Amino acid sequence: MRVLGIDPGTVRLGYGIVDGEDQIRMVCCGVLTLSSKKPIETRLHFLYRELSQVIAEYQPAEVAIEEPFVGCNIRSALAIGRAQAVAMLAAINQGLPVYRYSPAEIKQQTTSYGGSDKQQVQEMIRIQLGLPQPPQPSDAADALATAICHLQQRRFEFNISSKLVS
Repeated sequence: MRVLGIDPGTVRLGYGIVDGEDQIRMVCCGVLTLSSKKPIETRLHFLYRELSQVIAEYQPAEVAIEEPFVGCNIRSALAIGRAQAVAMLAAINQGLPVYRYSPAEIKQQTTSYGGSDKQQVQEMIRIQLGLPQPPQPSDAADALATAICHLQQRRFEFNISSKLVS
């Protein structure tokens, strides 16, 4: 199954695509970068258009998106929520199911510790994908982590359901 993972943001949006049947393999990753000086509607339109192109080119089966972390900065969380909504719209408009995961769930699935820092996540993604270097920048690594989290969750659900049927 091919999964597109997205780390939403209105200035930097990370994306990562992985294939995962028996072994997880990175297809590609990157970051869409915009100027914070551009109007939000211009940035959101750009993100929608570019994500739609990524989806059309790489044909993922499912999309996994990181949920915004509210923390102390409500303004930042709102901006991330807007980028998340645009990512969901780009996926749904191409008939793809969308799944959302909290930052803690993603870290737990990829590093076995929900409080991991960015460097730990990058290193575990490097190891899991067999890469010579950790994925850069961290937004791309976070997107790959989101996709891997989703694949692992789907495997877990499959294993549980197959045991219930047996």
